[in-house]
Amino acid sequence: MTDAQHLTILTGASRGLGLAMARQLLAPDRILLCISRHTHDGLAHKAMAAGVHLEQWSQDLADTTEAAERLARWLDTLHPPAICSATLINNAGVIPTIGPLDTCPPDELARALRVGLEAPMALTSAFLRSTGRWVEDGWSGPRRVLNVSSGLGRRPMASQAPYCAAKAGLDHFSRCTALDEAQRPHGARIVSLAPGVIDTDMQTQLRAGDPSRFPDRPRFEALKADGHLASPQAAAAQVLAWLDRPDFGESVVADVRD
Repeated sequence: MTDAQHLTILTGASRGLGLAMARQLLAPDRILLCISRHTHDGLAHKAMAAGVHLEQWSQDLADTTEAAERLARWLDTLHPPAICSATLINNAGVIPTIGPLDTCPPDELARALRVGLEAPMALTSAFLRSTGRWVEDGWSGPRRVLNVSSGLGRRPMASQAPYCAAKAGLDHFSRCTALDEAQRPHGARIVSLAPGVIDTDMQTQLRAGDPSRFPDRPRFEALKADGHLASPQAAAAQVLAWLDRPDFGESVVADVRD
């Protein structure tokens, strides 16, 4: 298996932290599948110039059934002996209109929960099921699932109920799935990782929240003003380094700042 490649599947790869991770994951020894609502031309050009195997899907993760079925079909076309490891990174997330829960438009509430929680669960299920069949056929490479969580999944914040709930669910489904995988031969390792505060469009959205409906807005303004936001590139390096830790999965719910 000297020519075997590492397989990485990454959601939310068209901007912010996801795009920074995708750029850092481009390598000749890797198959990279990026799943986002929009593809990224610059990423495609960089991969082509470097001779890297990159696939990009334009896929709305709010359509969770279609996304999971599409992933399962694609995984079933691969040749496991040519793959030395398999990793799923659930990174995509959505913040709906900022405000108390009763002011959140129902369609935005549903989308935030589908993209932020239902899609990671559905994609993880498809990933574990397909790669589990590889294991049954004798494949023994490591399998990892990295869920990009948030500190807001571990502490409440006013006007952020949908996002906080999605991230808390991400943490807890990771704990439950890790228990399941621990009972299986060559089970996958699962981690739900908070990446810290990052200078992305999501932070811009929070700083633009209506202060009469978002009491924590000054905190996010201060994070920016005081230079406490990590760049997407630096945060991506920290998150990806976590995947390479020999103890990956021993702490299922973790924070890069721990």
